[in-house]
Parts: sequence; C-alpha cells; structure tokens
Amino acid sequence: MKKLSLYLLSIILLWGCAQGQPENHSFAKLPEPKTGEKVATFAGGCFWAMSEAMSELKGVNKVVAGYAGGIVKNPTYERVCEKNTGHAESVQIYYNPSVISYAQLVEAFFYAHDPTTLNRQGPDEGDDYRSAIFYRTPEEKATIDAVMKKVAATHHYNNPIVTEVTAYKALYPAEVYHQGYYKTHPGSAYIQSVSEPKVMKMRHAVPQLLKPEFAK
Repeated sequence: MKKLSLYLLSIILLWGCAQGQPENHSFAKLPEPKTGEKVATFAGGCFWAMSEAMSELKGVNKVVAGYAGGIVKNPTYERVCEKNTGHAESVQIYYNPSVISYAQLVEAFFYAHDPTTLNRQGPDEGDDYRSAIFYRTPEEKATIDAVMKKVAATHHYNNPIVTEVTAYKALYPAEVYHQGYYKTHPGSAYIQSVSEPKVMKMRHAVPQLLKPEFAK
C-alpha cells in the first residue's frame, strides 16, 4: 500500500500545477476596478484552486490569476517555476464591498488552503507556492492581523499560521490558459486530486459566504 501511495503521489507531482500544458501563451489583461469595486490580492498555492475558490464567493465579480511578490517584471509561468523570481502564484479579486467585506474575503482565503505550511501546498513546493496576503492600506493590514488571530483561535489548524503579510506592489497577469483552469479542465488528475479538495474545504468552512449555486 505504501508503494502504491508513493506511486500515486509521483503521478500527481508529475502532472501538478507546475506541469500544466500551455494552450495560449498570451497574457491575460488586468482590468481596472469598476465603480464601487475594490481589489484584493492573495497567494495560496497553485492559483488554479485559489481562483476557483475565490470566484465562488458572493460579491466577487472577477478573479485574475497572476504573479505577485517578486522582483521580476512581466514574468512567464516557466520563469516563475524556475523559482528565482520571488513571485508567488497569486489571485487578484475584484469584489463588491457592499456584498462581501475584506475581512470575509481574508477569512475565506485562510480556509481555501493550508496557511500553516511554509512554501508548500500539498505536492507543490517552493516560494512560488507560499501563502501570502498583499495589503494595500494600513486598515487592510489591521484586518488581516485580526482575522488571522480569529482563525488561529478556532484551532481549525493544529500548527501556527505562517502566511506572509506584505504591502502590495504589483500583480502581473498570468497566461490566458491559466484563467479559469479549474472549470476548463475538470478531468485533470491534478484538479481532481489537489485542487478540488481545497475548494471543497473552503465551501464547508464558510458556506454563508458562497454564491447560491455553490451553497449546497
């Protein structure tokens, strides 16, 4: 059984997030917020799962997968996977603050991945898969700190939260084929084995924050 488990893990690693086959190398566009919209930026492992999880929240109008937190401008997926850009796979969330608050987004984020593993999410390892929140204002920083304490107090996680909290500088949109990858590749072994459990975990943790079609 142990040999079988190791074999299955090797298959997941081989076809994991860093091994996605490109279908369109052009880059997605980063839209300007619409009137009344606000923007939040998170990193929590492979952006295929995080994009889907955040898009399922009520009040979220759009999610763009991209790269943030690094030192290289306009990086490619292949360059980020080399683990020398400092970037993390990230998501930029466009949301309606009258429907969902920044605090609620942060709370959902903490349940959409494991914020206690340093530079790793499941089979994905490296600083490009780190847990991070990029705040834009001192008020957002205070909100993050408060929500982090709230989540820690629930003892949902056995280990301390190690999420990086840092000021937002830029997000570079990822290639088009990464956008909505979860929905367009439901048969992928990686999506089924790694991404879907993360999305389901968030659904179970914060059902009150989901759009009606996902709150089942």
